[in-house]
Amino acid sequence: MPVEMTRVRFEELVADALDLVPEQFATAMNNVVVLVEDHNEEDPSLLGLYFGIALTEREQSNYAGVLPDRISIYREPLLEMCDSEDEVVDEVAITVVHEIAHHFGINEDTLHALGWG
Repeated sequence: MPVEMTRVRFEELVADALDLVPEQFATAMNNVVVLVEDHNEEDPSLLGLYFGIALTEREQSNYAGVLPDRISIYREPLLEMCDSEDEVVDEVAITVVHEIAHHFGINEDTLHALGWG
């Protein structure tokens, strides 16, 4: 049975997960915003998604003036897959770290090899 949780509480869990990111990575995040959305319109099963140009792909000469990259964390599928708030806390943290890794240019294969797939 899906966990019931207010949007405010879920946003707090995302903020808590961001606080777990080591300082050297948090300060290196450049031009990125993290948002909570209910679900992805194209694929409602997605837990999170990174939209943007990874730091490893950016060229300073043509990167100026662009909109921030975006990490979307999808509330509904995360709540649906969990049976307790403790599970939601864990899954939100995993999803946030996973999407931040994409911001740093870490691909799916590497994430799976590291156990974050």
